[in-house]
Amino acid sequence: MEREKRKKGRALIARNMKRLRKERGWSQEELSAQSGIHRTYVSTMERKQRNPSVDVIERLAESFGVPMADLFRETR
Repeated sequence: MEREKRKKGRALIARNMKRLRKERGWSQEELSAQSGIHRTYVSTMERKQRNPSVDVIERLAESFGVPMADLFRETR
């Protein structure tokens, strides 16, 4: 059960990263360039294989021009 809760957080971040990236028409390579985060790390976060640190979440939010909380929003 606890493990599933952790995955829910990763899933929220992954879904919102992908949504925000696509809204801007960015590839993973462009997000990498904008954020300074390696493209393969961006890819693994979007596939829910990585648990990003607060620092990485902050860099993503700054790159997208949104508050960090937007990466945790439940959207459908």
